[in-house]
Amino acid sequence: MAQQTPTWPALPVDEWEPTYDTLHMYCQIIGKIPLALRPMTNHWWQVALDLSARGLTTEAIPYGSRTFQLDLDLLDHVLHITTNEGERRTAQAGGPVRDFYAGVMAALDGLGLHVGIWPRPVEVPDPIPFDQDDRHATYDATQAQRYWHVLSQIGPIFAEFRARFVGKASPVQFYWGSFDLAATRYSGRPVDPPPKADSITRLTYTAEQSALGFWPGGTWLNGTRVEQPIFYSYAYPEPEGFRDQPVAPAPAGFDTDLGEFVLHYDDVRRASDPRQAILDFAQSTYEAAARLQQWPVDILESTPPSLPRHGRPRATARAFGTVSPDPGSRPDRT
Repeated sequence: MAQQTPTWPALPVDEWEPTYDTLHMYCQIIGKIPLALRPMTNHWWQVALDLSARGLTTEAIPYGSRTFQLDLDLLDHVLHITTNEGERRTAQAGGPVRDFYAGVMAALDGLGLHVGIWPRPVEVPDPIPFDQDDRHATYDATQAQRYWHVLSQIGPIFAEFRARFVGKASPVQFYWGSFDLAATRYSGRPVDPPPKADSITRLTYTAEQSALGFWPGGTWLNGTRVEQPIFYSYAYPEPEGFRDQPVAPAPAGFDTDLGEFVLHYDDVRRASDPRQAILDFAQSTYEAAARLQQWPVDILESTPPSLPRHGRPRATARAFGTVSPDPGSRPDRT
């Protein structure tokens, strides 16, 4: 059952890291199932999980003439698997990773969904195959729920920021490999991936982009340790002078170890208006990238009716003839 949680609860890594690590492995098991069955989409969008009202979901996955869906309920701490034929199975969260993995595979088999996945986690140091992993066996339901509550606060704010952009943009998605919530904007120009990039990186960085995300902290693959959650933003390719750009709010700045702009979660939760602090960070870091890379912002940006206009045309609505130009706005280019 759901417990009452502060709007912006503290989330120090060292307090919940054993549960964090176990939950991370649960999400990797779930995420590898759409990876096995969905067609490849640009930038790996097809593998990410989405936020639901109670946790994380794969949404519908094709399986021949059938579809099914996995929903990780982080209020009741159970995985629900449902099919379009009305069949259901569950797998209980809370135990060792190997038990959760066995429960998920048995539930799928019981539904006639025979899915083979590579049973080894990615993007983590010292990976342990899921069917052998009894090291990650700590799961505090209250801590997992508290983390979910934070995600449920941040998701709509990221979606609000995404709505201001009418160019190519990713959905707000939860990436189970790196365990972060992210949303990315694209200029529309292709670029080459980094030299010697692995398969994940090579297919991610094929276009000029500005990324926004939330990561709960911990130890990254390069050994960098972050002791508290962070909001991050980076540009690819990183333009000259990007690291020196002023961004908002005041506590935000460029972290040379991580190679991206960072705003600490604790600074957000202490802010008088946390929502606005996140939006200011998202907007100012994006503007730094777009300005230095000379993005065609006049045709990429949009101002929904609920937001300040700043003189920009609402490109999508204008294209369908549903709004009239504002006096003094830029010429209509749609």
